[in-house]
Amino acid sequence: MSQTEQAPTQHLSAEQILGPTRPQHRAAGSQDSRLANRRWWDADAGDYHAEHAAFLGDADFVWCPEGLREDDAHLLGEVEGLRVLEVGCGSAPCGRWLTGAGAQVTAFDLSAGMLSYAADAATRSGLHAPLVQADASAMPFASQSFDIACSAFGAVPFVADSALVMREVARVLRPGGRWVFSVTHPMRWIFLDDPGEKGLQAVSSYFDRSPYVEVDSDGVPAYVEHHRTLGDRIREIVAAGFTLTDLIEPEWPDDLEATWGQWSRLRGEVFPGTAIFVCDLPG
Repeated sequence: MSQTEQAPTQHLSAEQILGPTRPQHRAAGSQDSRLANRRWWDADAGDYHAEHAAFLGDADFVWCPEGLREDDAHLLGEVEGLRVLEVGCGSAPCGRWLTGAGAQVTAFDLSAGMLSYAADAATRSGLHAPLVQADASAMPFASQSFDIACSAFGAVPFVADSALVMREVARVLRPGGRWVFSVTHPMRWIFLDDPGEKGLQAVSSYFDRSPYVEVDSDGVPAYVEHHRTLGDRIREIVAAGFTLTDLIEPEWPDDLEATWGQWSRLRGEVFPGTAIFVCDLPG
């Protein structure tokens, strides 16, 4: 059997489940964001894995579309024997990689649909870790429960109050713990989201923090993503009590020709697509 996650041979697409959606830039609070994104990722789980499973693998820790792997970057440090929380795990390939590296992993996500793929991949790989359905804004874990927290494009951009997520991570980490998360680089919000030449056209203000919202035919939000500037992110991190140890903007590698959604070599050689924040909680 292939070691990459495989989508079911038959599944309904997000459009079949939710109907056609229309993009808007409009206000979206915590409740709108939570309900919309749980609904979207439950519906889109099949399509997402059909497109990205080979890239993600069953048990591999890929930080970003540029292909930076934890096995090479070592942003988390030595994980063997440590308690690790994966925030917004999706189908949890990172969590399974960490389990294989000897960590004691707990992985959580808002979407039951994504977690069902995580359970299937755990069975295929034999790498099992507790899976929890939870909201990153209200983590159901005791204070100082973990040594490390991590997130690869999970949770942080999809909540209205990402500063609260930073505080929640700080709460569940022990003193001296580390928090590393990757998100879409704020620079990308300036440009059209297209892998070709159109994607090099600046069309929006970097300082416009209006959420990107897709609404269904009834005008109900079906997908929400929130923009923060680099300064916003750093202030959230520091306000939660962390020290920002490093900020990594991966360059497009010479040997990567794949396109991830709307992110491509053409764009990646001009401006950064990913920001990775390495944060330490003082001991």
